[in-house]
Amino acid sequence: MPRSNIQYRGRFAPSPTGPLHLGSLIAALASFLDARHSTGSWLVRMEDLDLPREEPGAADSILHSLQCHGLHWDENILYQSTRTSAYAAALTHLADRGNLFPCDCTRAILSTSGACQGNCRTSQTKISGPAAVRISVPCEQDILFTDRLQGPEHTLLGQSLQDFVVKRKDKLYAYQLAVVVDDAEQGITHVVRGSDLLDSTPRQIFLQQRLDYPTPRYCHLPVITTGQGQKFSKQNHAPALDNRMAHSNLLCALRFLHQCEPPAALASVEQLLAYAIEHWSLEQVPAVSSIPAASIGLSA
Repeated sequence: MPRSNIQYRGRFAPSPTGPLHLGSLIAALASFLDARHSTGSWLVRMEDLDLPREEPGAADSILHSLQCHGLHWDENILYQSTRTSAYAAALTHLADRGNLFPCDCTRAILSTSGACQGNCRTSQTKISGPAAVRISVPCEQDILFTDRLQGPEHTLLGQSLQDFVVKRKDKLYAYQLAVVVDDAEQGITHVVRGSDLLDSTPRQIFLQQRLDYPTPRYCHLPVITTGQGQKFSKQNHAPALDNRMAHSNLLCALRFLHQCEPPAALASVEQLLAYAIEHWSLEQVPAVSSIPAASIGLSA
């Protein structure tokens, strides 16, 4: 059963699709500083469910980079690939409440938002081949929450992201389901992550409500973008971090987050992080969705 804990429990949850880059370091550092400043726990979860996208050795590479940058986690790492029985149990719970239905829509007939357009919810007896599993979202369903950085958020979930997938047609459990089940199991109270995941939050809150899970406090940071406005990512060829430059990388991430400039005399990663933890201020982080790399003197 999910644990209930009023102490701050945060997490960083990378996908092993490539090495750590500056964008992911920024998210990791912010979540780490927010947890440590609150004298809370900071966990690392490896979201390794999507085997077709996983890069061999990437998980170990990410963990090594985190350690080189002084971002040491509490407790054992949770690997989503070991958690399929928990996701199956959550689906059974939802199915028993009549919340799920199969969908055999092809990509060609899905809406631009990925919603089912084949009336699968009302024609389940006609579905016999491979099918995704979707959760029914009432048309009038809306989700309201206050993001710690971005402020009040209101999503008409039943109109914009209706009946989303919780298990894919290829039998892989969907990200939205897995992250909700794991956040609950690990007792996560605070989620600090990039604004590129802001549209996932209403879906995750909806699942939390359907599964009787608590909802963490969310904080969505600006993501770092290239000169062309693209988010730093493996797909956009973001360069891997040079672990030998950990001190400089951390300084760069702190500048991006608009934190106090550490004294030049702090030469070690440990000293730098101790200062950053003490002086961490979420209020200094710009409440925007993205910031170009050029703003911190990087060309990308």
